[in-house]
Amino acid sequence: MSKRLGDAPVSARAGDGDRQKTAARLGQALAQGYLRMDEYEERVQAVFQTQTTRELQHLVADLPLDRIRRADPRRRAARLAAARRGVRVHLAAYFAMVAIVLTVWTAVAVTAGAWYFWPIWPILGGAIGLVSHAMSVPGSRAGHLKMLGT
Repeated sequence: MSKRLGDAPVSARAGDGDRQKTAARLGQALAQGYLRMDEYEERVQAVFQTQTTRELQHLVADLPLDRIRRADPRRRAARLAAARRGVRVHLAAYFAMVAIVLTVWTAVAVTAGAWYFWPIWPILGGAIGLVSHAMSVPGSRAGHLKMLGT
């Protein structure tokens, strides 16, 4: 019976996808300074000669994989894109709220003659929340208004 390491048994045969993932991790380790070029080249050659997942795991065992994954530029770009989508959703919800309170205010003003512009308070409160959300997105401090428009 083979021991299990992660999701795959340690004695399982490695596939091309496993090898490509391992090679990508080694490339990230090189880019982040965890490997020298000669170490990288040696390990990548070994990756494509491996037969089992145990051999692949051995090639990256001494690397801080969690730290390497967190610093991956693609992962950072995906998180930033998700944060920007969140701000756009917030903006759409804000405009829906503004439309609703203005519609209610207009209906009450026309039918009851109460012309006090009370929607200013939820509109301002929502705007404060929206701007705070937009300002919290990394990299948006200088151009948060531009981001809201995209």
